[in-house]
Order: sequence, then structure tokens, then C-alpha cells
Amino acid sequence: MSDRTVSTQEYPGRSEGAGSVSAVERGDAYRAGLRAGDVVVSVDGAPVRDVIDWLWLTDGPVFDVCVEREGRPLVLTVRRSSAGPLGVSFDSPLFDAIRECDNACAFCFISQLPPGLRPSLYVRDDDYRLSFLSGNFVTLTNLTDDDVARITVQHLSPLHVSVHAVDPDVRGRLICPTVEDRALELLDTLLDTGIEVHVQIVLVPGVNDGDVLDETLGYLAERPGVVSVGCVPMGFTGHQRRFSASFDRSLACSSLTRIHAWQQRMRAGRGIGWVYAADELYLLADDALPGVDDYDDFPQYENGVGMVSAFKAEFAEVAGARADTGADTSARQPVTAVSGTLFAPVLREVLDAAGFGSVRVLPVRNSLFGGNVSVTGLLGGRDIAAAVARDGSAGTYLIPEVVVNSDGLLLDDVPASSLGGLSGGDVRLIGSDGAALARALTTPTGRTRT
Repeated sequence: MSDRTVSTQEYPGRSEGAGSVSAVERGDAYRAGLRAGDVVVSVDGAPVRDVIDWLWLTDGPVFDVCVEREGRPLVLTVRRSSAGPLGVSFDSPLFDAIRECDNACAFCFISQLPPGLRPSLYVRDDDYRLSFLSGNFVTLTNLTDDDVARITVQHLSPLHVSVHAVDPDVRGRLICPTVEDRALELLDTLLDTGIEVHVQIVLVPGVNDGDVLDETLGYLAERPGVVSVGCVPMGFTGHQRRFSASFDRSLACSSLTRIHAWQQRMRAGRGIGWVYAADELYLLADDALPGVDDYDDFPQYENGVGMVSAFKAEFAEVAGARADTGADTSARQPVTAVSGTLFAPVLREVLDAAGFGSVRVLPVRNSLFGGNVSVTGLLGGRDIAAAVARDGSAGTYLIPEVVVNSDGLLLDDVPASSLGGLSGGDVRLIGSDGAALARALTTPTGRTRT
């Protein structure tokens, strides 16, 4: 271990961009003296603004890390014994303030949230670093030239970008920028430097669907660096007055027809579908979802594109394998799968097709958000508990863990651990994919993960 105290001339104080270390695995950084609780300020004199800088600046064989420990600065010299990860974790991937959105998008879901939720849910992040690290979609409207230079130099690829429309008037109506909208110009700049981009289009009926969608897809298709496009329908809550409807069956069918035409064209030219419709559009249109192979390794999975098809395939594979090996599929008490109202009919079909007709499905209406919000992942704890209680709290209720965050809290701050007490039922969390549900249903009651 090697460290030294630095003078105030060398270290005038911690800047805004400093990262608190949450854990250090035994290895080169640990041997150098880095410990949980240290605050990383710089590496070889360069400020560390986020975990990207940390990875970038610590790639060399030897480097000095300036940290603050218990109010005093130290410099630790790290000597790498291998090129692998250093095993250092931080409290947050961003060490400085998160970049927030400068726009006033007409369909912004964050602006439609009910009051009283935890403050972090109201943050309208538009941070290109989270776009790279976590797949968050950003607009690029708040990028500076320095940001573009950093993205290029550190090759932060791929990025995830919300485009919505390329027609200037339509973009103005949708995005309502409060600063100069240079997003398309900057998108081309990034693409020209080799940055790849996954694009999101939030479809607003009568605004950027129809011919406007064709224009947008044509623009994006001319740019090879745009590697996928996801088209998702606008969602709205009951806590706003701007919208009272989104896509119905007819509008969903119309958009799917256009998207499918583009898919055929792109498969012929690029060998991939390239543009993909959100599962919600297929469910609204009462149309058959594509097969797993049609999603080309699911580039837009976290955007709600292909989740249903993947779920069905995973469930069938695991349930079939366990049946083939003679796994016990008998239920010792009634089992109910809890779901949002959108997915509930699909879940019923999946269970029936696999021979689990005795497993009940409990659709839960979202009164926390209201509007057209019907996906499982946005259910609140009180809505789930109330639905289970009304159902009679009979048997075991399986809740997909997509409803909770890393702290075990649902969106209305109800702890998952309290759902049983609030509902009076045997409520258990399971994984959110089809394989997890199949394992839960083919495991004797009592061994399901809580």
C-alpha cells in the first residue's frame, strides 16, 4: 500500500464531480489502499466526473488516485497486475449532477406523475452518460460541443436517442424545446465519428404517425449508424388534461402496417428488421406478435419491444423441460399470477397453452397513475394489495419483481415486504421473465423466492 497526504496547494478542495466508493474487491486498487467510503476526486490530476472517466483514466499500468478520506486528501498509487476490472464500485455512476431535460415535451410522462411520489421519480434525466451506461433515451438537445468531443474521444457507443420526428414543425410541437434544437445536427456529427445509435420514436396519434412516421424512418434509414428504431405508443396518466386517448385498435393496425413495410425493406437491404413496434401496439391491434427470431437479438428490449414474445418462449421452454423430467407441477394450494391489465390476457393464454389452467390470473388496474397506464411494471403497492384483498387473499400470489426498485420499494414507496400484511395474502416476489414464472409454478409451494 502506498499513499501520501497532499498539501492544500495540491488539493484546494473537493469539486462537485467526486465519486463515493461503495466497495473495493481485493486486488490492485485494494492493495494500493483504496477503501469503501473514500471519495475519488481525480486520477493523475484529471477530474473524475463519473464512472466512465474512472474506467477511461485508470486503464494504464500505473496511475495516481487522489481521494478524500475523513476530510483529508490522500494520493494512492495503483499498479496494475492485469488488464481486468479493478473491482471498484461507486454509490452512483455519476459523480456530479445529473443532466436534466431542457424541453417541455407534450407527451412527457414525468410531467404527468401524481403528486407525493419520491423525489427521484420526478427527475427528467436527459444525460448522455446514462444513455451510454444504462440505455436511457436522451434527446441530445442539451449537448454542448465539449460533450460531443468527449463522446467521440471516449467512444461512448452505442447511445440511445429519442428522435420522434424529423419534420421541424412536428418536432417543435412534440418536443417544445426551450433551447435551440440542434439534436439532428449533433446526431449526424456523432454518427459521422462512428458512434452507433438506437433510436426511439414515441408515437402520438395524428401528430407523428402516418406519413410523418414514414418521413422520419426514411431519414433514419439513410444513416447506417442508426442500428435500430423502436416505435412506442404514447402513454398518459389521469393526472393531466392534455390527453384523453392514445392508440386504439384501428390506429395501432395502421401504424403496424407501415412499420412492417419498413421491416421488409430493411431486411432485404440490411438483413435485419431494423425498426420494431412496441408490444403494446400488437396487443392494442389484437395482432399476432412476431416470433423471437424476428427481433434480431432484441436491440430495443428494454423499450418494451419483444418482451412478450421472449416471455412466451422462455416460459414454454422451462415449463416443457420440467414436465419432460417429471418435475412436480401439482399445486399444494391455489396459485395466482398477478399482472397489469394489458398483459393479463396474454398471460392467461400462455398458462392455458402450457397446461396450467388451474393457475389463476389477477389483472390489477392502475389507479395510482390512471389514464391508459396498464403495464405491470408501473403498478403501485397499494393497488396490488387492494386487488389481492378483494380477490379473497386465497392461496399464493406471485408478483413479478419488475414492480420494485433496488431498495425493494414499489412506485408508491410501499415496501415489497409489506404486501402480504397489507393484503392479508401470501404474496411472493418472483423474477419477471417467463422462465422465472415457469420455475415458480413447477416448484412445490414454499420454495418460491420471496
